[in-house]
Amino acid sequence: MEVRYTPDQKGFKNLSTEELRKTFLIENLFQVNEIPMVYTNIEKGQLDQESYFNVAKKLKETFEFKTVAITLRESYSASRNGWSAILLDDKECKEPYLSTKYDIEIVDRVGGGDSFASGLIYGLIEKQNTTEALEFAVAASCLKHTIPGDFNLVSIDEVEKLIKSGGSGRVER
Repeated sequence: MEVRYTPDQKGFKNLSTEELRKTFLIENLFQVNEIPMVYTNIEKGQLDQESYFNVAKKLKETFEFKTVAITLRESYSASRNGWSAILLDDKECKEPYLSTKYDIEIVDRVGGGDSFASGLIYGLIEKQNTTEALEFAVAASCLKHTIPGDFNLVSIDEVEKLIKSGGSGRVER
């Protein structure tokens, strides 16, 4: 499995279609809008889930990705966001699956995407199915937003506790 994550916001403009077909896609909503065939309005203040479901389907179909994961950030203010993600694959998520949404009081956004990507990779290896993998990735990334710096310093146990809390935000450390 090859992971291509593009935090520099250059997106996929320089990749051939063949390179894209071999890629496991993990994207955020800003990068998705750089792909000419898809567009969603990220400025309107709330997410149109159906549009993102359609974007994931279009990306998977056009580029023949095995798995598409897109993080979804709802910006209520600079320090308070809603955080969730969708996943589409050929396994349990044949229709786009929307994760639990967490309301986050942000300490530091740096590293949030990387912690999502690493959490998803961990989840795909260790969890029973892809929905559990996505839930792990979103919870890990949510917790990272509460820690200064660009490293996610939480344990697997802390991520599991947040998942079990149902997104209540009660973090036990």
